[in-house]
Amino acid sequence: MRTTLVFPALAVAVLAALCGAPVRTAHAQARTPTPVRQERGNLVLDGIPAADAALAARLERYLHARDATFLDWLSDGGMLIATRFGDVEEIHRLAAPLGMREQLTFYPEPVSVARAAQTPGAEGFAFLKDQGGDENAQVYYYRLADHSVRLITDGKSLHGSVIWSHDGRRIAFYGNDRDGVRFDVYVADIGGGAPRLIIGGGTDTWYPLDWSIDDRKLLVQKYYSISESYLYVADTATGALTPLDKSNRKVGIRSARFAPDGRGVYVVSDEDGEFAQLHYVDPVTHESRKLTAHIPWDIDSFDASSDGRYLAYVANADGVSRLTVIDNTQKLEIIPPGIPDGHISNVRFDRSGRRLAFSAETAQTPRDVYVYDLKSNAVERWSRSETGPVDASTFVNAERIRYPTWDRIDGQPRLISAYVYQPRTSGPHPVIINIHGGPESQYRPDFDAFTQFLVNELGYVVIAPNVRGSAGYGKSFLALDNGVLREDAVKDIGSLLVWIGLQRDLDRDRVVVMGGSYGGYMALASLAAYNDRLRGGIDVVGISNFVSFLSGTSAYRRDLRRAEYGDERDTRMRGFLSRISPLTNAASIRRPLLVVQGLNDPRVPRAESEQLVARIRAGGGEVWYLAAKDEGHGFRKKTNRDFYLQTAAMFLQGLAQP
Repeated sequence: MRTTLVFPALAVAVLAALCGAPVRTAHAQARTPTPVRQERGNLVLDGIPAADAALAARLERYLHARDATFLDWLSDGGMLIATRFGDVEEIHRLAAPLGMREQLTFYPEPVSVARAAQTPGAEGFAFLKDQGGDENAQVYYYRLADHSVRLITDGKSLHGSVIWSHDGRRIAFYGNDRDGVRFDVYVADIGGGAPRLIIGGGTDTWYPLDWSIDDRKLLVQKYYSISESYLYVADTATGALTPLDKSNRKVGIRSARFAPDGRGVYVVSDEDGEFAQLHYVDPVTHESRKLTAHIPWDIDSFDASSDGRYLAYVANADGVSRLTVIDNTQKLEIIPPGIPDGHISNVRFDRSGRRLAFSAETAQTPRDVYVYDLKSNAVERWSRSETGPVDASTFVNAERIRYPTWDRIDGQPRLISAYVYQPRTSGPHPVIINIHGGPESQYRPDFDAFTQFLVNELGYVVIAPNVRGSAGYGKSFLALDNGVLREDAVKDIGSLLVWIGLQRDLDRDRVVVMGGSYGGYMALASLAAYNDRLRGGIDVVGISNFVSFLSGTSAYRRDLRRAEYGDERDTRMRGFLSRISPLTNAASIRRPLLVVQGLNDPRVPRAESEQLVARIRAGGGEVWYLAAKDEGHGFRKKTNRDFYLQTAAMFLQGLAQP
């Protein structure tokens, strides 16, 4: 992956003038179809024209691609992975590298989260499954001996963060069974009986993180936001809580677990700097020792071997993962060989502590499962996912750039990181600006077959920016869009439009914006603010009105989102949120729009899409609207997702015309 600093001198001179004022360009005028509503199984099509069969056939070749994700080791040395053979992801067992994938779960809903007991001779694993994308995940126990499945939880509330005790007899997890709002911590005996409430009953949100070596205590997290949470040690018998840090400092804690020495705790937090660093904390002396002080980036994840000799961590260097293993005995840092630049996740040692499994992917290769053997210092591939009938050598890499935005830091223009996918043919090319959700998320150069299709088949340049508010660039950058600063992130898109206009191989008159969830809001807000510089947009489960969104999102998410967007119950903030909402500014959106919604979405309710579609159509605008009755916050079932991508391809092909 190449990194390019693109900083034309002309951009500095024209940036302030152009960011706030639209540049009028000549756009092809699309005909507004008469909205026609029809239902095809679980899909609802409203105002969508007849499919382009030839285009769908070209796209279908790309949509056969699939990936594999490491979930957990099994006690016998095999592993659990998630992959898709049919319509949805399911859990499979792998016994050896590149061995046969044995499918274990068979449901019409995706199953992609599982944790296995590591005790020798352990009989099974726990997994999570919801219904129709409603995210009310239930905990199930799968017994490997007879493939039986037993429901552990209440069948209706939301649950997650399953962790096994060391003796393999109990699991801990969170659930909002009590009031549908707050997450409490439960412990269930895997042999039977109802889960027992360990921590909860108040107004706080709790997550279980790890069992102590003797299984008598739980490390738990009291969570308020990505920037504020607190760690406690809980007695599993009485529920009594002891704070890990008695200073009560406001710290952003990303992850934590007990150290194998039985005394300390490993914590990833931003307690003393911009980035989330890995620390070793002694709860007796309260000494905190930073282990990754030499790395000026966030630590994404980590794991320790059971004997404490090895500690593995993944650093997020401007979106690219760097895996390091520390040998505590020899005081060495080991860089596993042969891992290409990309995204590494789910690192976990096996029971022996000498094999480290993880998932890895790049912009050009699907996610697969790998194992690093510390004895041989070799990385071995355990799964090989297919890319379908498309020649994988045609896939383009992601180029990292940095463009200047509208404000300054330390006397210099602030730079925004972005990833660019460029066709190999000569330009000027039409452009898609793809904005990630979150907003406390980050675009990573992961494999996406649709992006490769857009570049190779439709000739688009795809640009994915990490505007202010994105994770991965420090806690100050993360806070730059909070509350009344929300529109500053939209201005970052205006700056990107300026940068696009200065590139000879990009066509400034053919620029489309798209995004999902918060990225959907950003796409809509950009269309309203820069209508005359955009050709059209795609909004997937996006926020159209912050006030109705905060009122309608699931109760367990409301306070978390208020911490990010502002509290709509405050009169002044309510007025601000209403003023900046795309629904309020719908009259300014005069370009074709594709809106996509899962009707069971618990995060961004269906009303957010429906009210926007109605408002724009009432003003004479063109909207294609696609909804799914069996999906939630995005389309996870292949048949539904394929149809959405076929619709998006047809929509984008029309907008790409000169």
